[in-house]
Amino acid sequence: MTKILKGKILVAIVSMLPALMSAQKAVAEPDIVVSGLFKNRALLTVNGKQRLLKVGETSPEGVELLASDSRQAEIRIEGVRHIVTMSQHIASTFKSAEFAEVRIPRGQDGHYQTTGFINGRSVEFMIDTGASAVALNINDAERLGIDFRAGQIGQASTAGGIVNTFQLLLPKVSVGNITVNQVQATVVVGNFPTKILLGNSFLGRVEMREEAGVLVLRSKL
Repeated sequence: MTKILKGKILVAIVSMLPALMSAQKAVAEPDIVVSGLFKNRALLTVNGKQRLLKVGETSPEGVELLASDSRQAEIRIEGVRHIVTMSQHIASTFKSAEFAEVRIPRGQDGHYQTTGFINGRSVEFMIDTGASAVALNINDAERLGIDFRAGQIGQASTAGGIVNTFQLLLPKVSVGNITVNQVQATVVVGNFPTKILLGNSFLGRVEMREEAGVLVLRSKL
């Protein structure tokens, strides 16, 4: 009778092992939120702590960054590879976020710069809260295939004097997982600005805050 009882207990323990191992893995696996994506870098929030990783680096929690660009990143956790995109949350399972969030670290020059898209074409933005609209020079507009000559002709004052401009609406402007449609833009005739400025016609339609040298943009999905 005792041998039979011991046998049943052993069988019960063995049958519970997969569930116990699964539960242990779920507890051990770090909680990760993808907060910012850049070329060869990713800003991850791991167990509540921000980790800015370069490709090839591993966080103290054991999250290794294998590859990254402005659209997605590839990470490895406990030997398992995952492809993640902006605002995705990974713990024991993935779950959708209610908000899209982009985190942009301040550059060494003190400015916030990030990769984004204008009408699906990749661009480099400089964040400029002093600019009323997205601003770009005529060369960038032509490279991006923007039909600026159909816009409204105007003028603007720059450090080099008065210049001609074209005012128009951009169908789609994206930064990370945040997309804003019908964004007011100014195309400047000449070489100014040297970098495309992401102004308030975009920034004014998203939530924005600063956290210890990181600019946080947030928008409802």
